[in-house]
This record gives sequence, C-alpha cells and structure tokens, in this order.
Amino acid sequence: MAVAQDSGGEAAAGPHYDEAGATFTTLIDPTHHVTALYRMVNVPTGVWIDEQGRLVRPPETAWSKAFDFGSMHVGDERYADALRDWVARGDQSPYVLDADALSRRIDPGSAERRRADAHFRLAVHLRGLGHAVEAAAHWLRAQQLDPDNWNYHRQAWTEDTPALRGQKWRAKYEGLGDAPYYEPLDLR
Repeated sequence: MAVAQDSGGEAAAGPHYDEAGATFTTLIDPTHHVTALYRMVNVPTGVWIDEQGRLVRPPETAWSKAFDFGSMHVGDERYADALRDWVARGDQSPYVLDADALSRRIDPGSAERRRADAHFRLAVHLRGLGHAVEAAAHWLRAQQLDPDNWNYHRQAWTEDTPALRGQKWRAKYEGLGDAPYYEPLDLR
C-alpha cells in the first residue's frame, strides 16, 4: 500500500499515482495523519505492518533503487530486497524485528514534536479553509519546533512558486552540514 502525504490532496498527489500505473492500493492523506502516527519526517518512508496488524519494522528510509538528484546520490536496492525477503519468508525473515528491537527503534516523540505536529495539522486545516496567512504562521511554528521534519518544510513550500521551492530546499539542504538528509538505513 502506498500513502501519499500531501496537503494538496488528489490534485497534487493523484497524477503521480496515475503516471506510475500503480496496481496496488494507493491512498492520499491530505491531513498527514499517517505521518503523525508513524513519526515520518521525509519521503520515501516505509513501515512494515504484518497481516495481524503488528508493526514489525519502524518508519525508515525506503528507497527501491538508487537515484541521482544533481550532485545528491540517494538510495539503493537494500530496502526493496529486505522487503521482498519479508514477503517471501514472513516472520522468519531476518529483517523482522522482535518487540525489544522494535521498541528501541521507535521514537515516541518529544512534547515539542507533538506541538509541532499540532501546529502543522492546524496549518493544513487553515489552508483548506482558504486562510493562507494564518496557515503560514502555523507552518512556520511547526518547522521551528521540529526543524528536522522535512515533510513540514515541503508542505509549507507548496504555496511558493516551483523556483522558490527549489531555492528553499537547496538552502535548507546545504545548511545540513554533517547531518544526514536521509537517516542511514539499518538493516542489521
């Protein structure tokens, strides 16, 4: 299943599913409810949930192959290979985490992050009502409270022109210094 996290809804995310010719269940979450539930901070992010509804791998970077975006090289096939192993072997896959390993990897989120999420979701709601100025103030506050959450930044930038979005992304990316844009994938 794929879930597009985009406050622009069907108009923004739908064409990407259409272009991909997806043959699996695709959803669009304009309120970012899934992002909030699973503490997703960047795309692509994967979460493994088994047939019994149990989380067996936490949110993590989920590339299916390598991509080059100008000077930035991201991804490889390790995540997709691990996912295929889980599909084939189920609970016997070495990539399925037991409850202890899973609990060590889950970030419960600080009070500050929960406040950031509340501001972000209020911004999405206000934008949907046509209150762009008020929405912008809450998007800014969400970014201040949780500056590492790239989803917050990307959605706030949707109000900008494509050129300005690109400039803001590049400035934030270049400002990372030694911090990773994508958390390293841990498939031990």
